[in-house]
Amino acid sequence: MTDLPWLSSKPEAPEPIRGDRGASILGPRNLAREREVPDLLASPDTDAGTIPNLKFSYADARNRLGSGGWAREITIRELPVATTLAGVNMRLKPGGYRELHYHKEAEWGFMIAGQARVTAIDTEGRPFVDDVEAGDIWNFPAGIPHSIQGLGEEGCEFLLVFDDANFSENETFLVSDWFAHTPRHILARNFGVPESAFAHLPTDVEKTRWIFNGTEPTVAKQDAIKCPQGPSPIRYTHRFLKQEPSRAAGGTVRVVDSRNFPAASTIAAAINVVEPGRLRELHWHPNNDEWQYFVRGRARMTVFASGGKARTFDYCAGDVGYVPLGMGHYLENIGDEPMVFLEAFKSDRFADFSANQWLGLSPRQMVKEHLNLDDETLSKLRQDKPLIV
Repeated sequence: MTDLPWLSSKPEAPEPIRGDRGASILGPRNLAREREVPDLLASPDTDAGTIPNLKFSYADARNRLGSGGWAREITIRELPVATTLAGVNMRLKPGGYRELHYHKEAEWGFMIAGQARVTAIDTEGRPFVDDVEAGDIWNFPAGIPHSIQGLGEEGCEFLLVFDDANFSENETFLVSDWFAHTPRHILARNFGVPESAFAHLPTDVEKTRWIFNGTEPTVAKQDAIKCPQGPSPIRYTHRFLKQEPSRAAGGTVRVVDSRNFPAASTIAAAINVVEPGRLRELHWHPNNDEWQYFVRGRARMTVFASGGKARTFDYCAGDVGYVPLGMGHYLENIGDEPMVFLEAFKSDRFADFSANQWLGLSPRQMVKEHLNLDDETLSKLRQDKPLIV
């Protein structure tokens, strides 16, 4: 046994043991991963049955690099249970472009850090230009042409959410790609210029465009472009973190959907700040699956799938989680700093049900006989939504 090449001294590590059940690991192991997900290594006694994987980390996603930054995506390919939405984590250097493009899916963006300038035009040919910073969001409906450019000393990083789980960042309609695949005499005729005007078009679009270096704008956003039609009346950006939150004993919740951001007609979202030791209460969503992105801290989530099935997952910043429609769950802050996560839905409205409010608004005798609760416990049930407790 001592000659086996995979055996080595092991530093202190979690083990798949709970009470008198389980046993230590003798074979090869990934300690770093096991320390991140101890609730998979030794599942809580409340877990049961088989539930699909509800977690994928951007750390495990392929990162495509461009001269102006990078992007990595989590689609249905990486997280098969996520059938409603896909996500992209993107970074742009100062002046770096996510080039002029459009796609068949709506794009909902959340600024994580830095600053950026976004541009678009609406279907009436009216332009939109705005500068966004950390905490702001945007939404470009399907087919709307747009661009993103990093600003300031560090550029920016952001999350993109798309209303199709099969979306891929590598399959968008790029202006440079279109021109590279259009005969030059057609381009010349279309734009009323000689063919020589297109002599220097990018030819290796895969390596020179998509995300590429550019010159940071020197004009204010209001002076960036003017046209006879005037600017677009549609506001494609929203100051998400500047809106007043719903405050709870253990944190805050901000909700954005078509009611307060009309441009976002296919994606609703909420950003939650949960203080250490607190939890986003037991709840479920009746209108669509929940796609999650963890911005800060560490979280534990147990998902109840009906039929006696439940599974617990641990998450940290940079992870994506998923909860299928109707499944009950909570999210607990298991770290020593605020836990911040975004939840997004393929819907025009955010909707949830609180287990606390559900029971608090049901006849007491009924609840008592269902769960064998005493009168003191029944008196603590809420008729509002606690949100974070």
